[in-house]
Order: sequence, then C-alpha cells, then structure tokens
Amino acid sequence: MAKKKIQDDQEVIKWFEEGRSYAWMTAEYMRKYNIEMSPSAWGNFRYRKGLDRRIARDDDLIPWAMKEEHRQQYPVIMLRAEARRQAGLEVDEDKAKRLESWKAMLKRENVVVHYEPRLDGFYYVPREEGDGEFIRAPREKTTKRRNADERDS
Repeated sequence: MAKKKIQDDQEVIKWFEEGRSYAWMTAEYMRKYNIEMSPSAWGNFRYRKGLDRRIARDDDLIPWAMKEEHRQQYPVIMLRAEARRQAGLEVDEDKAKRLESWKAMLKRENVVVHYEPRLDGFYYVPREEGDGEFIRAPREKTTKRRNADERDS
C-alpha cells in the first residue's frame, strides 16, 4: 500500500478552516515535512473529509467557458466575488468594497457584463430587456468544468 502523504489530518483541516491557499499548504508541507504535494491532493483531501468547497461556482453568473487569458479580467473577478457573496461565503473586506462599488457602477451606467471570447474578453454593454442583474447571458451556457464534488459513475 502507498505511504500516506498527509501526516496530520487535523492540522490540514485547521488550515482549511483558516482559509489557507493550496499554494501555501504545498509550501508548508515541503518546509515542514519535506514532502512534495500537488494542489489536487488538497482538493482530494477536502472531498474525502467532506469539507466545504472553497469556491462558489455559479453558472448563472458566469455561464461562459473562458479563454485562459480572460480569466483574471476585472468583470469576472467581480462576478466570482458576487457568487461567493450569494452563496454565503466570506468575501474579504477590500473585495467586498470593490464589489459594492462595481455593482453601483453597473447600475449607474445602466450596463451589464458581456463576454466575447473571439475579441478581448469581457465588455460592458448597455442593458437590454432580458439581461440579468449583472450579465447578458449567452443563448446557451458554455461552461465546461464539471462540479469537482460529483464523481463519475
């Protein structure tokens, strides 16, 4: 049987509760135990222990399969923060302030977020009838990622 890499389950659970990043956990394991861990190992541990997900995936707020180069654009960062807020997850104080300011701008300018992968990614477009609170939804969702907590049968 393969040797167990996680040395202390309770220690790792505490790190999850503290909101430590996978990168931090990986570096700490190398420093503390001289054991190399992959980020997916932490996600697998979280799943096996029944710990809450760290992200809030909301395909209604982010219904697009995005190109890698568009994933850190400000509109999608704010949509992720709104997904966390709506899911009841913690949003740090700075991001919460930026989120409220961003939502006020959308309302003030009467615009919504639109994604165009063939161009430069995210744009603000004038709100039209049928638009959501924050986005202009595509005719069909193009998200491709499956829920990490669903196992193939």
